[in-house]
Amino acid sequence: MTRPYDRSRRAAAAAATTTRIIDATEHLLARGAVRDVTLPAIAAGAGVTVQTVLRHMASRDGCLTAVAVRLRTRVDQQRRAAAPGDVPAALSDLLQHYEAEGRLILHLLAQAPAEPWALAAVEEGRAYHRAWVLRTFGPRLPSPPDDRTVDALVAATDLYVWRLLRLDLGRPRADVAAVIDTLTQAVLERR
Repeated sequence: MTRPYDRSRRAAAAAATTTRIIDATEHLLARGAVRDVTLPAIAAGAGVTVQTVLRHMASRDGCLTAVAVRLRTRVDQQRRAAAPGDVPAALSDLLQHYEAEGRLILHLLAQAPAEPWALAAVEEGRAYHRAWVLRTFGPRLPSPPDDRTVDALVAATDLYVWRLLRLDLGRPRADVAAVIDTLTQAVLERR
């Protein structure tokens, strides 16, 4: 007796394979140079053949694009929880985002000048951060907001500020939060 064809099981297995391929690509991106994220490396990391990677993702760029979409979704989930104007909650979300994704983003930033894919991801991230600043601080800004104030808030909440305090100086997370809060409040009060 033959078993009936089970599309749902096959679809679940295909989805699991796609997830492993994206996981392997992200793992490689987080630990090495973008140029080293090759189809054979992705396949080895996912435990599949290169042909399977191509069948699921079409190309190396397809793998990189899938990671970019995943990261964009995670960043948005991490940074969009707070309501516009709720600065303490937004800064808390921002720091959670930096703790979770900061090292990977710094790794991509370092490679951006030589890697078109990393450069595109970084430019998208910068635009996202500026839009986040406008959304977060918008209720406390004049209409229309002036560029100097927005630039100061972008700088005060930038990943490099987190890196300096948290990674370079080894400050505890609570101290980093306090410094970033002080910087943002100083900008808001000055205007």
